Amino acid sequence: MIIVAVVALLAWLWLAATGFWRTDQRLPPRHRPANWPSVVVVVPARDEAAVLPETLPTLLAQRYPGPLRVVLVDDGSGDDTAAVARRIGGDRLTITASGDRPPGWAGKPWALARGTAEAGDAEFLLFTDADIAHGPDSLTALVEAAGERDLVSQMARLRTRTAWERLVVPAFVYFFAMLYPFRRVNGPGRTAAAAGGCCLVRRTALERAGGVAAIRDAVIDDVALGRAIKRAGGRIWLGLAGDVRSVRPYPTLRSLWRMVARSAYTQLRHSVVLLAGTVLGLAVVFLAPPVLTFASTGVPRFLALAAWLLMTLTFVPMLRYHGRPWPAAVLLPVTAALYLLMTVDSAIQHWRGRGAAWKGRSYPRARA
Repeated sequence: MIIVAVVALLAWLWLAATGFWRTDQRLPPRHRPANWPSVVVVVPARDEAAVLPETLPTLLAQRYPGPLRVVLVDDGSGDDTAAVARRIGGDRLTITASGDRPPGWAGKPWALARGTAEAGDAEFLLFTDADIAHGPDSLTALVEAAGERDLVSQMARLRTRTAWERLVVPAFVYFFAMLYPFRRVNGPGRTAAAAGGCCLVRRTALERAGGVAAIRDAVIDDVALGRAIKRAGGRIWLGLAGDVRSVRPYPTLRSLWRMVARSAYTQLRHSVVLLAGTVLGLAVVFLAPPVLTFASTGVPRFLALAAWLLMTLTFVPMLRYHGRPWPAAVLLPVTAALYLLMTVDSAIQHWRGRGAAWKGRSYPRARA
């Protein structure tokens, strides 16, 4: 018990020192450009008829001073996605079909590639998901923040209306920041990532990185895009959004489970060793502190309680960002246990040949 408690406390002392838990990475200082660059917004949409009336108008109503077009790519939808987009309409909107997906391409990257082809020689591309609503000055702020950067990405605020969303969603962003600390992403080192819901990328930088084809088989396409741009010498930035939000509901545990499990094992590169290490790490770092707090006495209990306290304190800023009360931070071990089970289930689905499944598509051999 004392060995596990010591390991857990040392882990949390190190994690707290990294600052991954801070929520101060917002858009960098903004500078009004002398000439506003042209921007094309690319929206891949597959079976998104339900959310488009709430999100597409926010893109078409952007108060952007420069040339702006919106290209919605209907990615083989089985519902009225294209018809709903046409009804919303507008001079800025172009609707195109993704067409037949070539072998070796995942669905979303192919839709992004089709939209990029429609963009012509636009100076910037804004890749945004169909469920993302933008404030009226969102694009202007992104372009002003870009400066000399080649990619500026914001992690959209996710819904936290239902009880399950309030329990699971803040931890989703917290764990993402643990894997890809925003400050390290934004620095000169090798750590790279992006958030697919809102990615403003310079077209020439994307071309230097090999275009969308560089991430053609990536299921976790946003992180792959950030890596491709940074490896090609581009400067990237990732932070939390203010007026960019997801409207997609995840009202039940099952819907949240599917959202996490569809790519969790892909994130681990389909490695049994990494899976075992992740399960062990989650158990020791997140589950052991509360268990030992109640199951042990003396020094082990003191050390475990200290680790649990550090865990709780690091989670408070993320809860505040999502408008949740700080006492909910003590439930992080419960949420971590759910994520552990989701990760194991993701591996099981992969072994069964179902792979990273989403909206009727499955990528059993998907690249991380």
